[in-house]
Amino acid sequence: MPLPTPSDLRLTRAVRRYVTPGSGEVRRYLQLMGGFMMLPDRELIRFGRSLARDARRITDKDLQRLLAFEWRSRMTAGWLIGLDRRTRFREQLGSMLLESPLGYASDGYCFALARFGEERDAELLTACLDRRPPRVDDRHQWGDAIGALGHLDELRGAAHAARFVVQGGAVDETDLAYLSAYMTEKCAFGESCMAGTIEEWLPRRQLFFERWP
Repeated sequence: MPLPTPSDLRLTRAVRRYVTPGSGEVRRYLQLMGGFMMLPDRELIRFGRSLARDARRITDKDLQRLLAFEWRSRMTAGWLIGLDRRTRFREQLGSMLLESPLGYASDGYCFALARFGEERDAELLTACLDRRPPRVDDRHQWGDAIGALGHLDELRGAAHAARFVVQGGAVDETDLAYLSAYMTEKCAFGESCMAGTIEEWLPRRQLFFERWP
């Protein structure tokens, strides 16, 4: 599906540079929706290096332009913010989580909050899940939020996500364990991108797939 054509030339450039770089049908935003985890090693290393370069390079103004545009741009902005740990965007991302329906864009916001790794991030995710409790029929609407909260719980020795776990409900203990582990791997991938150690992360990816086939 083609991206809408922005009327602002600076926004157009930001979208082309950060949201849809590359060639062919599978652009960056599509990989960020989860496809990158399945890339062959060499492609994944190139993808990660490109992400890290752009996370450092993008200006706050371009991030704001992307956050004010459509869902693909907002999701990508969330990833770039999280990769570079630009915590000055924390409250804005938290507000966007609360004010907008959960969907693909929120994947990027949740990743960023998980990467920030502080108690305030857990509070924002909890507030989001309180406002839109998990439902059995709409897993994508809450999966990343639960995963990010579970990841932060493990990181900080907390149990914020536990009260959303109901046996036979939308989230059970297996769901929480998987979604938390998946977010942990995304954060580990992000850390390896920024540290230039993607090759060292690759065995972790294999272990994740072996544990969660």
